[in-house]
Amino acid sequence: MKFGVLVFPGSNCDRDVAYVTRDILKQPTRMVWHEETDISDLDVVVIPGGFSYGDYLRCGAIARFSPVMQATVEHANKGKLVLGICNGFQVLTEAGLLPGALVRNRGLHFVCDRISLRVERTNLPWTQLYQKGEVITLPIAHGEGNYYADADTLAQLEDSDRVLFRYQGENPNGSLNNIAGICNIKGNVLGMMPHPERASDSMLGSTDGLKLFEGLLKVAVAAMV
Repeated sequence: MKFGVLVFPGSNCDRDVAYVTRDILKQPTRMVWHEETDISDLDVVVIPGGFSYGDYLRCGAIARFSPVMQATVEHANKGKLVLGICNGFQVLTEAGLLPGALVRNRGLHFVCDRISLRVERTNLPWTQLYQKGEVITLPIAHGEGNYYADADTLAQLEDSDRVLFRYQGENPNGSLNNIAGICNIKGNVLGMMPHPERASDSMLGSTDGLKLFEGLLKVAVAAMV
């Protein structure tokens, strides 16, 4: 399975993701500059956290127009896997690959902490190695992580079981329905504010995030059988 990690001017978690996919999982990984247009060699596209240029207007508002994002939309429409983490989640909503928006945190403060999440659905590649209802701990670091959607969109997300992760206990940013991560209808696009890559190595104190990446390898193995 080949991973591609998008790199925008301002990205700062791209190497963290590559460390997990390349060094821990031992999978081919390519850093993809935001001006590239050909990502046909990739199985999984990861839009990492950090920042993307133009965030001062609205997070992800300019990055969504990058050539690589047009290619990422095509990649997703073919049913291939796309993961957006933190700023990557914001870019996915701006690009229309996921509904809703990420707005300023309740209280208007940047939040950097470890937070408990409940896994809501486990029949997708991203979460298949977790148990339904399992509570895991992942780091967060964001100023605009407050998930918002209108009532109809929110109802559609809930009715179609597209909320994969919820904040358990404390809601750190005011997200509606405690939403921490959602997927598209097909389930091949996931956006989440917490950072699984920062909890994928025991040296960092937790491997709760590693199962998310390992689940993708299970899909690759199944496809080869």
